[in-house]
Amino acid sequence: MEILSNTVALSRLQFAFTAIFHMIWPVLTTGMSIYLIVVEGLWLKTKNPTYYHHARFWSKLYLLNFGIGVASGLPMGFQFGTNWAPLSEAVGDFLGSILGFEGSMAFMLEASFLGIMMFGWERVPPVIHYLATILVAFGANLSTFWILVANSWFQTPSGGEMVNGKFIVDDYFQAILNPFMVNSVLHMFLATLETSLFVIGGISAWYILNNRHSEFFSKSFKIVLAIAIFVAPLQVYIGHASGDQVYHYQPTKLAAIEAQWETVPAGESAKWNILAIPNRKAEKNDWEISVPNGLSYILELKPKLSEPVLGLKEWKPEDRPPMIPLIFYSFRIMAGIGFFLVGLMLWSILQWLRGKLNANNINQQKWLLRAWILAAPLGYLAIESGWIVRCVGRQPWTVYGQIRTTDAASHLEPGEVLFSLTVITLLYSVLFVSAMFFGSRIIRKGPDLNLPIPGGEIKTVIATESVSHIPDSRPLETPQ
Repeated sequence: MEILSNTVALSRLQFAFTAIFHMIWPVLTTGMSIYLIVVEGLWLKTKNPTYYHHARFWSKLYLLNFGIGVASGLPMGFQFGTNWAPLSEAVGDFLGSILGFEGSMAFMLEASFLGIMMFGWERVPPVIHYLATILVAFGANLSTFWILVANSWFQTPSGGEMVNGKFIVDDYFQAILNPFMVNSVLHMFLATLETSLFVIGGISAWYILNNRHSEFFSKSFKIVLAIAIFVAPLQVYIGHASGDQVYHYQPTKLAAIEAQWETVPAGESAKWNILAIPNRKAEKNDWEISVPNGLSYILELKPKLSEPVLGLKEWKPEDRPPMIPLIFYSFRIMAGIGFFLVGLMLWSILQWLRGKLNANNINQQKWLLRAWILAAPLGYLAIESGWIVRCVGRQPWTVYGQIRTTDAASHLEPGEVLFSLTVITLLYSVLFVSAMFFGSRIIRKGPDLNLPIPGGEIKTVIATESVSHIPDSRPLETPQ
C-alpha cells in the first residue's frame, strides 16, 4: 500500500490514532467533574446521604478515566519531537509555552488535588474536600482550555508572523485570543459536559431497566436531565457559531464540509446537500440529495447570500482538503447526534412533567431508557467526528495558510514510523481492554450504599495520661 511507504501519511495516521484514542478519556473526566461538584454540593446543602453515595460511586469511573487518559496522553506530546520536529522548531516558541501551561497549570492542579478528592473523605473536613473537588474540576477544564488555545491557533494563527521559517510572536495575548479560540473552547467544554451527562444518564438507565437501585439511579438520571436542559440546546447554538467562523476564516473547509464544488455568488441562493457522493477526480458530486436555499438559511438565516460561498474549484487540487467524503459525513454525524440529543432531552422532559419519571414508575419507560443507553456512546462519536472535520478539513495545512503538513513532518524512514505506530497500537489495545474490564466491573458491582457518612469536622485528639511524680533519688553532689 502507498501509505506504508509515505512518512508523512504514516505520521498523520499515528497522530490521528493517538488523538482519537486519547480523547475518549479526558472527555469523561472533564465533564463528569462538573457533575461531581453538583452532587457533592447537594450533599453538603441537604445532608442527604444519597448524594454522598453518588459522589463516591461516580468518582470511581472518574479515577479510571483519569488514569487511562494520562497513560494514553504521553505519546501525544512525544510526537512533536519525533514525528513533527520541523513544526516544533517553527512554532515552538508559542506552542511549547502553551503546552507547558497545560502541564504545569492544569494537569498538575488536577493531579495534586485528585488524591484528596478520592481518598480524603475521612481525613479532611467536608468543606475542604469539596474545595478539592472544585479544584480538580477546574484543573481538568483548564487543561481543555489550553489544548483548545493551541489547536485554535493552528486554525487561525495570529499574534505574530513567520520570519525565515520561524513564527515570531509579537503579541502573546493576541495569539492566545485568536479568532477561533472562544467558540472552540466553549464548543469543547459543552461537548465534554454533554457527553458525560448522557453517559451518566445512560448508565443510570441501565440500572433502572435491570431493577437495580432504581430509586438511587433515578436521582442521577434527573440531575443530568436537569443540566442537559441547558447544555444540549446551547451546544447546538455554539456549534452553529463555530460553523459561521469557518464560513469566514476557512472557506476551503466549508466547501469540503458541504461538498460544494461551484462558487455561489452573493445575491443568489445556496442549496444544502443532505447526502452526497463527492467525486474528487471529476470535481463534482456523482449523486446528492439537497434542500433548496438550505445553506443560505444555515449560514445567514435568509434565502439569498450577502457573501459568496466559495466552491472547491476556486483552489488548486493540491490546496484543497483531502478525503472530502470523510469531512462531509463526519460533519453530518456530529450535527445529527447533536440534534438527536436535544430531541431525547425534550422527550425526557415531557415524561418528567407528566410524572412518568418517579422512582416507582420510571422503569416502565422502557423505550425512553433504552434511548438513553443508546445515547451514552453517541457523544464520543460526535466529538471524534467534530475533530476529524476540524483537523482533516484544515489540510493541507498544519498551521492554516502558513505551514504545509508535508513541511511539518520529520524526515524519518517509513519503517521507523510504522514500528512506533505498531507499538502504540498494541499499548493502546491493552489500555482499552483494561479500561473496559475495570469499568464494567465497577458498573456491575454498583454503588456501596453502606459507606459511612463523614462527620462534620475532623478533630485532632491528643491522648494524655496522668503519671505520678517520682522524686529524684540520685545522691546530692558533695561540694569540693
